[in-house]
Amino acid sequence: MIKNISVFCGSSIGRKDIYRNSAVELGLLLAQQNITMIYGGGNIGMMGIIADTMLENNGYVKGVIPKGLTDKEIAHSGIQEMHVVEDLMERKKMMIAISDAFIILPGGLGTLDEFFEVVTMLQLGYIKKPVGILNIDDYFEDLVRMMNKGVKEQFIKPVHRHNIIVEATACKLFDRITSFEPVENEANWIEHLKKENRYL
Repeated sequence: MIKNISVFCGSSIGRKDIYRNSAVELGLLLAQQNITMIYGGGNIGMMGIIADTMLENNGYVKGVIPKGLTDKEIAHSGIQEMHVVEDLMERKKMMIAISDAFIILPGGLGTLDEFFEVVTMLQLGYIKKPVGILNIDDYFEDLVRMMNKGVKEQFIKPVHRHNIIVEATACKLFDRITSFEPVENEANWIEHLKKENRYL
């Protein structure tokens, strides 16, 4: 059962109203479903919008923020829980450990880093938790195409691409995340990979 969802998103709000509106929609949905949101702990950008929406609708929010960012006074002071950690690596480790699922909203390089961290752990079998991309206004369309090309060119296994959920709306994404059953790797897929590589 999914009770806690980590949301990775930007510390900027972007240039289109649809980004803000979709963050509000997701925050409202999570609050209505009694899902605890775990996020980067900021009070700015998409992070601040979704946290504020959760709080305004009696949602529960946990922040995980590196202490260097609290010094810059961007930590959200209104959320119910704030965990201050040493650095970004520790933040990702904690968020992954305490989350049942992950949702990626539009953001920058940090958001992409967090996405690739969890999706790689899913690929290698370290976690079996759903990873969903909220593809607002096709923001992630180039990323989706790149992943699909990786499958076509045989750098990404079809099963690994299949396990990444992509939807344009919060409701559809939430429905798929809550019904997610990962397609398992072949038991010996690493051995097959080694045989494919003529250098091994």
